[in-house]
Amino acid sequence: MSDFFEKVKGQIDPFKKLVSFIPGFSGYIERQNRRDADKLLRETVARRFEEQWSRASNLQAEMVSNGLFTSVDDMEKAALALRTFIDKISTAARGYSGLFDAVKINEKELEAIYQFDAAFFDLGDQVKSALDNVEASMGDETALPAAIRNITTLARLAVETFERRSEVVTGSR
Repeated sequence: MSDFFEKVKGQIDPFKKLVSFIPGFSGYIERQNRRDADKLLRETVARRFEEQWSRASNLQAEMVSNGLFTSVDDMEKAALALRTFIDKISTAARGYSGLFDAVKINEKELEAIYQFDAAFFDLGDQVKSALDNVEASMGDETALPAAIRNITTLARLAVETFERRSEVVTGSR
């Protein structure tokens, strides 16, 4: 996450730089930069999961082509769970507090948010591996259902992680 924040911070226009010298305003600029970084990070996570969702959809079509009809519904549930996470993270309100907001993010909460953000990338890698496993299990009708359930579980975990992260951002935990 700090890479995203540094990228946004490095793109401060001259006006923001000038007003950053106004007492109290630099904190506002910092929070705005964090919001921009948060949006950039969520867009990146959504794109990575979108790639995996597309791959899941392709595997589902392949199952139909190969006559694996008993697994198609389960794969649809897994793809739907991935889509749910993508939609949640893509459409969430921008994070972190504004100048006059009641909720303020302190360093401890910010660290928790960063841990959730790192978890999204880890979960993305796990989903990719789980899809590899589904693809490898296509010829094995006993292993395929478990491989598909793993994707659904990981997608639900991603949604739960996002919801816990949102609780930290909104101060409702």
